[in-house]
Amino acid sequence: MPRRAPFYRSALPRSAAGALVALPCAPAAAQPEDDKSAFTLFNPTPRALMRAMSTDRPDATESPYTVDAGHWQLELSFIDSTLDRRSPDGTRTSALAVAPLLLKVGLTNNIDLQLGLDPFTRVHTTPAGSPRDTAEGFGDTVVRLKINLLGNDDDDGPAFGFMPYIKLPTADDDLGNGDVEGGVILPLAAALPAGFQFGAMLAFDARRTADDDSTTVDLVHTATISHALPMDLGAFVEYAGLADLRGLGPYRASVNTGLTLAITEDVQLDGGVRLGLTRAAEDLAVFAGLSVRF
Repeated sequence: MPRRAPFYRSALPRSAAGALVALPCAPAAAQPEDDKSAFTLFNPTPRALMRAMSTDRPDATESPYTVDAGHWQLELSFIDSTLDRRSPDGTRTSALAVAPLLLKVGLTNNIDLQLGLDPFTRVHTTPAGSPRDTAEGFGDTVVRLKINLLGNDDDDGPAFGFMPYIKLPTADDDLGNGDVEGGVILPLAAALPAGFQFGAMLAFDARRTADDDSTTVDLVHTATISHALPMDLGAFVEYAGLADLRGLGPYRASVNTGLTLAITEDVQLDGGVRLGLTRAAEDLAVFAGLSVRF
């Protein structure tokens, strides 16, 4: 979504940290104000030239904007709780993720590298007519590369990005499938009349099937609208859907809504809920988190 102050654009849920220390770097070379191509991880963008902070939380729609070169950004959930009582096979599931986080670093003006960690998750599963089973521990690790292709430093025009990612099977037993998986995410953002902001995303997620004997591709598609509110608040509402392109699973859809609060130009709080629209989707999710830029 296009950036603006005081409400900074927010967007995949899921995901404290100690202090981050900036890497030593050489002074930035003199150059035209609108040319930021010389800035890198080791030659950071001066603060006066940095774009407004943009995050990949709290909604499911990823942002096409990257972290400025040489700067870090931490996005985490204080808590992320989900509940599903009406799955197609009658299984009841509840899950609690504590401090899932996404750590980003700007490599160039238009590329950042991201690491997603899930330090602790507890999942209670109760199959129909069976006792409850509990699994808990460390989750899978995700490595992503965000490449902005259009509009990274344009507050008025549309923006578009390309995000390949890979999931590493670091989850404890019963929390992951033990497979390396990956995909690509295509995020879009644009300004709408009357101060509204629009975001959309397509993601193609290659994953192993439940019986682990083949690979399928999920098509994730989202659309979100946000608007600034008084007192440095912002609000969003979003539709998110997931379809198995091989038709091996039911369609999942949810509506997500929440608020963001800009504490400073580099600190943002958020919170919201996710409500399932189809039987296969989780019934309810509640989340709250923090984003900090260094």
